Amino acid sequence: MTSESRPATVRYAIIGAGMMGREHMRNIGLLDGAEIVAIADPNAESRAGVSQAGFAGVQFPDHRELLSAGGFDCVVIASPNDTHAAILRDVLVAGKPVLVEKPLCATVEDCHDILRIAETAKAPAWVAMEYRYMPPVERLISRLQAGDAGRLRMIAIREHRYPFLDKVDDWNRFAVRTGGTLVEKCCHFFDLMRLMAGGEAVRVYASGAMDVNFVGESYDGRAADILDNAFVVVDFDNGVRAMLDLCMFAEGSYWQEQIAATGDLARVEAFVPGPARFSPDGRERLSEIVFSPRASKVPVREEIHVDADILAAGDHHGSTFFQHRKFLDMVRNGGNPEVSLEDGMRAVMIGAAAEESARTGRAVEL
Repeated sequence: MTSESRPATVRYAIIGAGMMGREHMRNIGLLDGAEIVAIADPNAESRAGVSQAGFAGVQFPDHRELLSAGGFDCVVIASPNDTHAAILRDVLVAGKPVLVEKPLCATVEDCHDILRIAETAKAPAWVAMEYRYMPPVERLISRLQAGDAGRLRMIAIREHRYPFLDKVDDWNRFAVRTGGTLVEKCCHFFDLMRLMAGGEAVRVYASGAMDVNFVGESYDGRAADILDNAFVVVDFDNGVRAMLDLCMFAEGSYWQEQIAATGDLARVEAFVPGPARFSPDGRERLSEIVFSPRASKVPVREEIHVDADILAAGDHHGSTFFQHRKFLDMVRNGGNPEVSLEDGMRAVMIGAAAEESARTGRAVEL
């Protein structure tokens, strides 16, 4: 795209107007030089919801109608997981930059198919791995990349949080639609593991179950079948080992996410708050990182501050805004996505292997 053809205001089309679609809309609304001009969603209540929230652009019941109408510069896909593959097949052909919500697809097979189609696509595709852009996580990664921890050997991620929220048609209660909890929710963490480790997963072992949430519940006669807790161990090809500890019936946790990376020189930890931890004035959720060197044995704490308006625009500690700011820069100025389709597929592969391991009780080789 030449400088003459770059739009003064970048026009966004949103496919999927549910909870995450609206989070994207709120964050795009905070960006200078960005405008949402169209949305598509087959659910009439979702379309009505964005109208009530003040969206005055064009609405379509089908994404193909939106693509045919044109008049936009880039696309955000925030529809249910099992629709990503079909929508991406159409959007990639349209030749507009696209930000697709995680997971890339609900199955590894669909991911491979999308990567094949993307080989001839004329515009970049970015997978929305928001957790990379949480300020405390970004700070942890920067310290690792600077070599502050020395040679990284171990990664430990804990998420103790609330259950899955209510979604349209209860789609997130079923593994066939989500890919399973370890794909739907945890692809974020497997992406972070890859990024921090600087290697590829070769072996996955998981133990998980549905023990508390949705037990005995059914939706339109179908029993919910998603995990609500798990332990996952991932071995990487460079010798780094990683562990995930997930619990989705821990609403009262002080820290929602705790991420630790330990090398031969130091340990670096990032702490991301749950809904209950605010600053004294009640406006800001405070996060922090802790750097613990082996030599001095004196931990150093660093409090991370995020603007209250950015925090209020979503449920991901400001990361959706910071991700969109970089995506917008790519749309305006060119370049490559920071999170590629290959990255998205690798995260799904680890999640799918973890789901298989949890079902079978056997480690899965990748």
